[in-house]
Amino acid sequence: MRGGASCLTCESPSPAYAAWVSKPEASDQDTGEGLPESFVRLLGDYERHLVSERDLTPHTVRAYLGDIAGLLDHCQRLGVTDVTDLDLRALRSWLARLQTTGRSRTTIARRATAARVFTAWLHRTGRLPTDPGAALGSPKKHKTLPPVLRADEAESLIRSAADLADDGSPVGLRDVAMLELLYATGIRVGELVGLDIDDVDDERRVVRVFGKGRKERSVPYGTPAGRAVDRWLTGGRPALRVEGSGPALFLGVRGRRIDQRAVRELVHRRIADVPGAPDIGPHGLRHTAATHLLEGGADLRSVQELLGHASLATTQLYTHVTTDRLRRAYQQAHPRA
Repeated sequence: MRGGASCLTCESPSPAYAAWVSKPEASDQDTGEGLPESFVRLLGDYERHLVSERDLTPHTVRAYLGDIAGLLDHCQRLGVTDVTDLDLRALRSWLARLQTTGRSRTTIARRATAARVFTAWLHRTGRLPTDPGAALGSPKKHKTLPPVLRADEAESLIRSAADLADDGSPVGLRDVAMLELLYATGIRVGELVGLDIDDVDDERRVVRVFGKGRKERSVPYGTPAGRAVDRWLTGGRPALRVEGSGPALFLGVRGRRIDQRAVRELVHRRIADVPGAPDIGPHGLRHTAATHLLEGGADLRSVQELLGHASLATTQLYTHVTTDRLRRAYQQAHPRA
């Protein structure tokens, strides 16, 4: 943990905190209702920073604002109504509060990150004389990954979708193209739905992706995905296109840019057609693509660049999956295993 802390709060709780900690929270993520006007204005300024200066996605902005609204609500209940009084003790007591109410280690770690980003902004903009979040610790997240498909299961997934698209329906062609592209590139579902037609370079077989923080990267894809996208663009998309479709690569049934929920529902439906396959979503296909790349001999740095990971440590999680598979294969095949 940062700052050498061995617990989430290293100081004795105040009487106000001790009295309040047993009260249930209103919700998992606060909306900011009931906060002092100064805190409400502060949240508005922070939202503008996240949207205009950091160019974060609406989903990420909502998550950050919900976390910080919860922090400010916690501070208010402890009697802190001026942001200049926000200190390390208040931050640690907030995390301890989350811990005592049964929040997972992953949730607490995410909230700690949100608090550190927030206090850094407060300090940078002159709202706080120091940055208390710089010394804030958080529990280490369990380094686990959701299940991934075997290569034959991934093939069956796409083949079952292709069989359903044999009638040439626009939706069927679109679904095959999306599944092929998700598995071929390992891009996030938000990156997939954000693609425009001009982001696809059919000659070079690469797709231009805007990841977290609008960071741009180019990701290659194979011939099967190229054929599926081409069939969608020539035989499917024109049938769904309407006046307001714009440049979106993938369209919903009403002709507008498809949303993430529709893609998630599609993946879960098609996974159900594969006997014995784990129930995964689009992010599971991302993990599957990364795992298969490493098993096929790709190096970690290349996979990191393809996936758009800021840290190599994130990509290294996939080595645990491939090592486990190698161990199982060894135990099954070697006579002296």
